[in-house]
Order: sequence, then structure tokens, then C-alpha cells
Amino acid sequence: MRRKLLLLLETGLVLAGLLLGASAWKIHSALEQPLNITQEELLDVPKGSTPTRTFLGLEAAGVIKDAFWLRVYWRFNLAGTPIHTGEYRMQPGMTVNGLIDLWKRGDVVQYSLTLVEGWNFHQVRAALAKDEKIEQTLNGLSDSEVMAKIGHKGLFPEGRFFPDTYRFVRGVTDTELLKKAFDRLDEVLAKEWEKRSADVPYTEPYQALIMASLVEKETGVPQERGQIAGVFVRRMALGMQLQTDPTVIYGLGDRYNGKLTRAHLKEATPYNTYMIPGLPPTPIAMVGREAIHAALNPVDGTSLYFVARGDGSHVFSDDLDAHNNAVREYQLKRRADYRSSPAPATAPEAAPEAEEAIPAASPDTAPKSLPQPPAQAPAPTPEPEASAPQNTQ
Repeated sequence: MRRKLLLLLETGLVLAGLLLGASAWKIHSALEQPLNITQEELLDVPKGSTPTRTFLGLEAAGVIKDAFWLRVYWRFNLAGTPIHTGEYRMQPGMTVNGLIDLWKRGDVVQYSLTLVEGWNFHQVRAALAKDEKIEQTLNGLSDSEVMAKIGHKGLFPEGRFFPDTYRFVRGVTDTELLKKAFDRLDEVLAKEWEKRSADVPYTEPYQALIMASLVEKETGVPQERGQIAGVFVRRMALGMQLQTDPTVIYGLGDRYNGKLTRAHLKEATPYNTYMIPGLPPTPIAMVGREAIHAALNPVDGTSLYFVARGDGSHVFSDDLDAHNNAVREYQLKRRADYRSSPAPATAPEAAPEAEEAIPAASPDTAPKSLPQPPAQAPAPTPEPEASAPQNTQ
């Protein structure tokens, strides 16, 4: 009887060993099988996916075999290991083991979205909306509803996001990207505020952000940003109006057609710095770190005026007579290829047709419609003098 029991035990052990060996061989074969693809393909792993569901989906698509053994392998070797959401590149010749290695590293395909300095919020939303790899959650919402959704209810959105290239995986939401851009702007502004000059005329960082947006829209020449900020700060100190065209254009909203006239300069809007003292109530565009730094560290000097040369740079003048001479040279006798910002790769703009037209500093400044600025006053400035010179541009 004892011999029979020993024989059965030995037989069971042999069978168990054979079974384990066969299982190990099946698992090894399943792991080392090449993916059944002939060209690169993307495997989309959406939120909430599990290894079991992913293996079964690949088997149903004919990409792999033996999903059962792969599930057994994952359960006993990688239990608790998450499979990261996103897309994975499957290459011809890649084995299942190689694909699992991508999963373990979270080596997902990344895309990028670039938010550009000088864009307004309408342009930011348009860029997010047209990217099919971004999950759209903000369609149909007003700007104020968007701000509430990203956790900043009551804040005016213009200029509140940092222009940069943002990396993301397929399926990220537009809300998540906006939150990231908002937080990034706050971080950069706070760091630059700590390094500000002692005599800047701002009582809070938001006022510096407004000034930075004017600097951003006025010049595409990096080395001029500090000079532009210096002109604006000195004008504020003297009680002179800032008289900067981009604010007028922004205030016109969708009524701006690419041509700024003298009538526009006399039109009362909250943003017309030919009519209002000091800063406009909000930023007029997104700003980069350089513009923020310039606003907080304006270059010392005596110039109170500047005019665009036509190649993206400016002529700076200390007094009105010198400025008027520069206006006559660079504005009234301009060439057909005149530009107030650096020329793009496309054909140059033609000179304005109407005699009453004046150059627009930033043709793409205008938002889709005129915003309603919040009740948020800029830094107090002295009332403009009766003899304040006109036409800074």
C-alpha cells in the first residue's frame, strides 16, 4: 500500500513538473512571439484599460496569439503594475516581451502643442479645439465658464496662460492643458516679480503682466523689449498717456479689419490708451518670460517715443520734434514692404490705401469679440497733462 502511495506521489510530481514545464514553455513562446504586423502601428491604451483587456484586444485583432498565457504571466509576475494610458509604437519584428517592456516603462507616444507669444485667448482656444489628439471638454463654454472649469472662477482669461510647447499623450483633456499653462504663467510671473527693479510703478504682479502684454505686442525684436518698457514706464511717471496701438486694436475686437485709422484712436473703449490714463484694465495677449522680465526691469533712458522702422525694429526719440521727424521718415514715406514687426516667410503686406489710415502695430491682436474686462483697476497714475503729445507710434 505504501509503495502504491509513493508511486502515485512520484507520478503526480512528474506530471506537475511536466505541467509546469509546459506552462513555462507556453508562456515563454507567447512572450517571444513577434507581433503580427508589417508596418509601424500605434496601440491606443485608453483610460481604465487593464492588461487582460489589452491582451484580448490584440488577440482579437490578430496581432498576437496565446493571450491566456500572457494574462497568466502578468498575474504571477507583474501583479499591481499599472499599464499607462496613451499610445505605444508597435514596430515590425517587435516581440510581445518588447511591447510589455514599453508598458512597464510607460514609454508612450508624446505629442506637442505650442502656444505662441502674443496670442489672445481666442487663438489659444482655437489651437486646443483643432487638435484631434486632445479630448475636448470645453466646447460650447464661454470664456468665464472655461475659467471656472479650470478652477479660477471670476478671473479674466486674457494673458493668464504661458506661451510654451506643451508635451502630452493622446487623450489628455483641453482642461488639463489649460491648467498646466495657467500654473506655468503663475510660476514664471512669481519668479520674475521677486527679481523686479525697486522703482517699477506696479503694486501687484498683475499690473506687470498687463505691461508685459503691451511690450510683447509692440516689438518682435528681443533686445528692444526693455527699451519699450522703459518708454512706457517713463510716460506713466510723467502722467502721459501710453498711446500704444495694440491696445486700441484689442478694444476694437472683431471690428478691426487690419487697418487702424485716426477715428479709431478717438474711439472710447476701456483699452484705448490714447483716451485712458495708465494701463488698460487687463492684458491684451499672452506673454513670454522675456516680456515679463522687461516689464519688471525697464531699461533706463530718456526716450518717450518710438516709431517702427519697417523691419521690426524701432527708432526711439526723446522729444516730440525728433519723433515727428522719425514718423515722417519711416511712416509717411514707407515702402510697400513696410512692416511694424519682423517679416514672416510669406509675401509682404501692402501699404495702407486710405490717407487716414495709420500703421497697426500688431495685425493679429484683435480677439474674436470685445471682452468685458473685470472690475480690476490698473495702478493709479497721474492725470494726463493737457499738452500730452499724441501718436507714440
